[in-house]
Amino acid sequence: LFGHEAGAFTGAQKKRIGRIEHASGGTLFLDEIESMPVSTQVQMLRVLEMREVTPLGTNEMRPVDLRVVAAAKVDLGDPRQRGAFREDLYYRLNVVTISIPPLRERRDDVALLFFYFAERAAARFRRPLPAVPAAVHRHLREHDWPGNVRELAHFAERFVLGLEEDAGVASPAPAQPDAAMKLPELLERYEADIIRETLNRNEGDVRRTIEALGIPRKTFYDKLQRHGIVRSEFSR
Repeated sequence: LFGHEAGAFTGAQKKRIGRIEHASGGTLFLDEIESMPVSTQVQMLRVLEMREVTPLGTNEMRPVDLRVVAAAKVDLGDPRQRGAFREDLYYRLNVVTISIPPLRERRDDVALLFFYFAERAAARFRRPLPAVPAAVHRHLREHDWPGNVRELAHFAERFVLGLEEDAGVASPAPAQPDAAMKLPELLERYEADIIRETLNRNEGDVRRTIEALGIPRKTFYDKLQRHGIVRSEFSR
């Protein structure tokens, strides 16, 4: 976040510009700021007040000009939820507040978001978008979505891949193969689907994926290239 100079600590072989200095002239986004360590909060407060940053390993103060946008999963304005988050930093950041209600409080948005994520997943995995059965519609209406949009997006991905069986939700029927396709083409498509599903289940982790598939690493990368699969798209 603050950067460091070469030799500032063991392993610091070269200078590294921190995110704050890198964002100078633009916007710095701080996600889940309620989990920021207290020591970092002190440094961040100094940056906001002085508009300067001091990288680790130097006494040089470097001017920065940036806008800070922070997000939190709790109401930092409530002392009961604030925890160890510094009150002075909260008020320094709290210029404009945008409150986004959880999904359980805006159920009319759930279906719209689900179809958006499902269409995006279908394009990403190169799968047809399955018909949505009544059980899925019921799950979308009745589930409280404690994980909010992230949980809904992952649910949509599993649905498209035919992996969603939670909460009594039936997996969609697999798409019927094209009658004009020959056996080698069908096998190629089936292999590509298995690789994509395994990558998605293991969040793009190569080691876990090749262990699950039971193939050598070189064979795995050869198959990725042949099927046009981009591993990084499955990382989370």
